[in-house]
Amino acid sequence: MIQNEQELKDMVQKINAAEEEIGKAIIGQREVIRQVLWAMLSGGNVLLEGVPGLGKTQLVKAIAAVCSMDFSRIQFTPDLMPADVTGTNLIVKKDDKNEFQFQPGPVFANLVLADEINRATPKTQSALLEAMQEHTVTVGNTTYRLKEPFMVLATQNPIENEGTYPLPEAQLDRFLFKIQVDFPTLEELKEIMDITVTNKSVTLQPILTGDDIINTRVAIRDIPMADAVTDYALRIVVATHPEVAGADDYVKRYVACGASPRAGQAIFQAAKAKALLEGRYNVSFDDIKAVAFPALRHRIIPGFEAMADGVKVDEIIANIIASVPAGQQ
Repeated sequence: MIQNEQELKDMVQKINAAEEEIGKAIIGQREVIRQVLWAMLSGGNVLLEGVPGLGKTQLVKAIAAVCSMDFSRIQFTPDLMPADVTGTNLIVKKDDKNEFQFQPGPVFANLVLADEINRATPKTQSALLEAMQEHTVTVGNTTYRLKEPFMVLATQNPIENEGTYPLPEAQLDRFLFKIQVDFPTLEELKEIMDITVTNKSVTLQPILTGDDIINTRVAIRDIPMADAVTDYALRIVVATHPEVAGADDYVKRYVACGASPRAGQAIFQAAKAKALLEGRYNVSFDDIKAVAFPALRHRIIPGFEAMADGVKVDEIIANIIASVPAGQQ
């Protein structure tokens, strides 16, 4: 448990050092790394979206190595079954008797990589719902508690639809963030080639522990938010709904369904984590704006007109932020 301000400062230094260490294995993508850390310290799950080959899987492996966490990878495929994720009861022979014994699945780890999560059927995808929300797994009549800290990092390819199943809205809502992984710049691409097509290798040093992450999560919850900042964050969430009184005409035109209350929770938690990692013990309006994009990106459902006009979700979020004035009740 973090006892005083100096211990908190030391922990922030360790987390920032961990960010630098992860960056040794992932060329570029600094904003992606930072946002994943915000989510991890907020106790949330992350959906990474990007075309193949951008290092999404490597990023998760690097985070597990630097944070000294048990890591497991689940390759989602159409024939994957729920028991392949959660585990199952097996019949084992003991003292000349047959007994049921639970064999834990790969979800029993600190950091679970759900690779290409949209390639599994909805039945298998739903096997993660309880783990992502309650951090428990129920098999038969028994509920098992997962190890803490626990986090799911899922990946999906946004451009390939063949052999994929769209994630249910209930599962999307359980991701704290949806982070876009963009193509690297020319200079970053040169560095990637320098590492991957030569004999050079990167050895990552463990910097954080699971206890560090748990203690930081507790400390983050104590960071205060001014009433004006709290109200601003909530007004942004409400502004995503076209059906509320006084909704913006842009939202009425392009949004079919707005964000859930979990969006507010995500913005609050992530904004506090961002402020702490920047050495501040209060949340600003800019913190709210910065975390609103990954927190709302997967929770706003665009309408038909948005798809027809080619309006992206990020454009909708930017318009909503611009339409909600800061510092006003």
